[in-house]
Amino acid sequence: MAFPGWLRVSDPVRSALASGKPVVALESTVITHGLPRPANLELARRMELEVLSHAAQPATVAVVDGHISLGLTSDELERLALSDDVEKVSRRDLATVSVGGGLGGTTVAATMVVAHSGGVHLMATGGIGGVHRGSAGDVSADLPELAQTSVAVVCSGAKSILDLPRTLEWLETASVPVIGWETDEFPSFFSKSSGLSTTCSVRSAEEAAELLKVHWRISPSRGALICVPCPEGAAIPAEEIETALAQAEADASAAGVAGKAITPYILSRLVELTDGATLRANLALLRNNAVIAAELAVALARG
Repeated sequence: MAFPGWLRVSDPVRSALASGKPVVALESTVITHGLPRPANLELARRMELEVLSHAAQPATVAVVDGHISLGLTSDELERLALSDDVEKVSRRDLATVSVGGGLGGTTVAATMVVAHSGGVHLMATGGIGGVHRGSAGDVSADLPELAQTSVAVVCSGAKSILDLPRTLEWLETASVPVIGWETDEFPSFFSKSSGLSTTCSVRSAEEAAELLKVHWRISPSRGALICVPCPEGAAIPAEEIETALAQAEADASAAGVAGKAITPYILSRLVELTDGATLRANLALLRNNAVIAAELAVALARG
């Protein structure tokens, strides 16, 4: 396929796409803004290996020296994980960081844009953004992207710090299917359950692939969520997360943290407040989501 001039596609990803091999895009703000060092680099490498070991090609998305990239070299991945001056890049920021020659980790929204532009229709992440708690009405750019870009996002629901009922209501209004992987309940990131229902559930990669194909025939411009609960043994009870989250939010308010800095701050504070339990859960669900995404990509590629 012909790629847009602004998109740099790595040789392994280009080769995989040319041969019809399944490809999984991987979001990178979890590397640059979501995890501490060196766990972030170890996780980034592990996710790529998980995808490769399940017969698919990983394509980590990022901006490197202004190049909007679908697929990174090992050196670029390490630089992205260990550099201090890395931008958090959503769709609106792609042009700015590109023109400025910067280094950036892409959010779910930006990863969807880049993946779709390169002909990749499946990506893996931890949790999507959504509607924030409180009366401000802040809505993550991830949600409108799901409403306009035909990429399926394998995730563990929305981040626990968000207003989950309002997030699901937004997705329903935008006609974005919320598909539970072996569950009828919307996962709550660190926790397996939220008390909220998914649109439907699937029990296998083949079932999910068939559902996505029909969805895209009917709604070719809509994305979809494949929601995978945090693995057993790493998941944290919802009430424990709520207690720690209340403290983290109070700390953020007292420190004057706002805007794009809020989510990284709260996630980091949660690690401290839970003695590392949220970090362990985050790493476990990210690895697991990469595996599920690879299995689904293989099923989709079978046609």
